[in-house]
Formats: sequence, structure tokens, C-alpha cells
Amino acid sequence: MEGMEVVGLGLSTIDVLLRLKDMPTWERPTPLADFRLGGGGPVGTALVAAARLGARAGFVGTAGNDEVANLKLQLLARDGVDISRVTIRPEAETQLVLVYVHEETGERIFCGTRRAYANPLQPDELDRAYITSAQYLHLDGFHADAALQAARWMHEAGKKVVLDAGKTKGDLYPGLRELVKLTDVLICGWGFAPALTGKTDVWEAGRAALELGPSVVVQTDGANGSYTVTAEEEFHTPAFPVHVVDTTGAGDVFHGAYIVGLLRGWDLRRVAIFASAVSAIKCTRLGGRSVPRYGEALAFLAERGIQL
Repeated sequence: MEGMEVVGLGLSTIDVLLRLKDMPTWERPTPLADFRLGGGGPVGTALVAAARLGARAGFVGTAGNDEVANLKLQLLARDGVDISRVTIRPEAETQLVLVYVHEETGERIFCGTRRAYANPLQPDELDRAYITSAQYLHLDGFHADAALQAARWMHEAGKKVVLDAGKTKGDLYPGLRELVKLTDVLICGWGFAPALTGKTDVWEAGRAALELGPSVVVQTDGANGSYTVTAEEEFHTPAFPVHVVDTTGAGDVFHGAYIVGLLRGWDLRRVAIFASAVSAIKCTRLGGRSVPRYGEALAFLAERGIQL
């Protein structure tokens, strides 16, 4: 098999998406407006996005030994993600998430299993040659010790590390600051950079995050777009207005599309526009991995007078 362009080490899940107007209670059940069974997880979804957009992508992570795990792996492979380096655990699949999607706003609430973070991948279970064969390693902080080891290997090989640091409302979990130091491209949800740096202003937080190791910091803020900070430039990329059905996976898809833009050698402004377009299209569909193909993304941009 031809070498990978991006390898992702992290979480891939089975998502059970329930689209409804009101959350059910014991006293008042709620009918579903729509339902979807599919794949999810930050790294898993980002890799599917990258693969559907034309990149050679491989997943490193864990799976159980039951039918749910088999489905998880089948969904990755179906979308072109290499699963040859998945480690099988002798237990039922634990990385399963119920996703309640609000019918009118597309916002969602996640409900994962209690054992989803049990039995993480260990550094001695990694294939160094496979990981460092890629140009980019994409991490989400899952399998923390293994992620740190893989990031060190990538830097020793002269390759790049991209970190998906999700939206943050509280304190950062242990080990994440160390991972940021080994990151080249930090793409974080709203609140992460302030929690990391103590700076509340978006630009100040971005600049402070650069001092910790990354050369590129991108802060995403849903409908408000994204904010990119490097040593050379700072700019805001507006989000594309669309009819939102489901925001599940929007950030994960942004990350996968962003890596594809980097692989194509585009400047960061074009990369951010492309990632925003792909993420916007996803939001018009139910399911985190409802990702457009490359041509569809370019057509979406062309309809808005944008040529990459």
C-alpha cells in the first residue's frame, strides 16, 4: 500500500444520532424527527473527512471484539481510511455515543459510555514506521501517553503534528499542555486557548499559545468562524451561512479539511476558507461524517465567487 499522507491517533466511535425537538423525560416521551447510525469521534471523523477529500489517511486506535466494533471499523474502511494499525481489545466496544440533536438549531448533546476512556492504547503498541511515514500526525488527546510518544517520533522525523483541542469550559486535563508543546498546528475550539494561556482576548490568547510551541494556532467559534494566528499574520475567516441541520462533527471535519489544504500546499488563508466550506456543507446534513467530496466543496465555493 502507498504510504499515508496523514495518520490519526485518537478516538473513533459509533454515534447513534437522535434528532428531536425536545429532550424526553420519564413523564413525557418525545418522538424522533430523524435518526442516524454512523461513525464519530474527533480523529475518526477528521480522517474520514481527509479521505473523502482525497488524502491517504490511516487510523491508529483501539476497537473491541464485538459486532459494534466491527461496524466501527467497517465504516472507517468504507470511507477509505486504512485500519491496519487498529489494536483489538478482548472486550465489547466501549467507544459508543448517543447524540441528541436539537431539531430547530442543530446543536447537540453527547452521552458516552462510562468506560470509553478505559484501556487506552500504550506507546509500546504503536508502529513507529507507520506513523512517521505520514506527513502529518493528527491527535485529539485521546490515548495520552501514546499520543505524546507519537508526537515525539514525528518531530524526530522532521514531520508535523496537528492537535484537535476541543471547546473548553473548565480546566485542561493533565498531559494536554505537554502535548501542545509538541504540536505544530493547534486547532482548538472556543475557550481552549484562554484556558491554556490565561488570556481572554482571542488574538492575545492565540499569540500566547504560539509561545508554547505551535507555529499555527487556529481558534474555531462555530457560526462566528475561525481566528488564525502565526508569527507572520493574524486573520479572521467568517463562517459560511447555511441552513443548519446538525453541528455534530463540524469541528472534526474542519480539522480533516484543514490538513488536506496543508497537504495541497495552500497558504493558510485558503486553507481556512476551504476547511470552513467543508464544515459548512457538513452542517446541512445529519451525522458527523456527512462530508462532501473535494469537487463538491470546490463547487460550493465557486457558487459564492471563491476560487482556490
